Amino acid sequence: MATSATSRRNALSLDGLNFFLADVRDGLGPYLAIYLLAVHKWDPGSIGLVMTLAGLAALLTQTPAGALIDKTRHKRAVVVVAALLVTASCVVLPFITSFGLVAATQALGAIAGSVFAPAIAAISLGITGPKAFTRRTGRNETYNHAGNAFAALLAGGFAYLFGPVAVFYLMAAMALASVLAVSCVSADAIDHDVARGLEAHHQHEHEQPSGFKVLLSNRALLVFAVCCALFHLANAAMLPLVSQKLSQIDLSMATPLTSACIVAAQLVMVPAALLVGARADQWGRKPLLLAGFLILPIRGVLYTFSNDPYWLVGVQLLDGIGAGLFGALFPLVVKDLTHGTGRFNVSLGALTTAFGLGAALSNGLAGFVVQAAGYSAAFLTLAGVAAAAFLLLLTAMPETLRNDTEQEAAPCPTPA
Repeated sequence: MATSATSRRNALSLDGLNFFLADVRDGLGPYLAIYLLAVHKWDPGSIGLVMTLAGLAALLTQTPAGALIDKTRHKRAVVVVAALLVTASCVVLPFITSFGLVAATQALGAIAGSVFAPAIAAISLGITGPKAFTRRTGRNETYNHAGNAFAALLAGGFAYLFGPVAVFYLMAAMALASVLAVSCVSADAIDHDVARGLEAHHQHEHEQPSGFKVLLSNRALLVFAVCCALFHLANAAMLPLVSQKLSQIDLSMATPLTSACIVAAQLVMVPAALLVGARADQWGRKPLLLAGFLILPIRGVLYTFSNDPYWLVGVQLLDGIGAGLFGALFPLVVKDLTHGTGRFNVSLGALTTAFGLGAALSNGLAGFVVQAAGYSAAFLTLAGVAAAAFLLLLTAMPETLRNDTEQEAAPCPTPA
């Protein structure tokens, strides 16, 4: 049994891992677009194609990444290798200019990044056990959002002082810091059977990860996958639409206000994640999920009330509630639905692919509606999709919280 000092070190290491990987998990995103446009004078079409290829690479590897994490007993090493690959994909960017090389490095970084979410979930579950996993997940998301806000503030400051290229070195530094954090996690503290959703010290090693089997035979998991896809189909395009409206209203203020939206929403997500960690085992998953899903259609409708920049920014803060609740509850629901199967992480990867596909289609749908009928129509369309997701969750999704009192589980230590 781990000593209290070891348990405290593991808890702090997981905190650090989530904090430093926060920005790394999401990739360079808009920072890459700004760099290629401002420094190398790429056309928007080429920039969009590079980002699309990276997004597709991430989508295609989510499920295999989950299967790898389910199977391997070297989860820490997988995180280290992935972080080093992301670091390499960042630091080489200032030295390459061709479309092929930039696309290859970003696809490599996206593929490597696809292992982070299932690896963090698996290591957390393997250390805490199912009983304490809720509180640990709440802490994971809390540090993730804090890390995102911290990285966004540093990225803005460094880009202002040193130019867009500074963002790449910042991300590389955070990736290397995550290597140090995961290296401090005790390898002996991870129960690899529990980490993949089996009972402790499970002996049926012939059960291999098979996400497709779980998805096709588990009705509740399928329903949840559709809910996730619809949620992100509605959510992903809302901030870009707000940014476009801000640009039309006051171009000089568009970038600062968009950055303010991102940082403030991340800070709002912190108490939302803490709420999940503290109450999801008492109140159940579904009430909190419904609250998170209900915020989204309300937000879409509120955007149509005014074109005032500060109104738009204020409404965007509601994203911190909806996305904060969803992000913290997502691994908990998948854990509940796959308990005892040994396929927790491959299912986590498959559902991540589902909502990633929804997010990928979101901007296309919104752009089509904007072109045909304007911004208000686009916001209302996304609100309609969000309402459909809420109704499906309300009527077809069961409560997934199960009684784990009969299981042995290590406590999730809280550092003094």
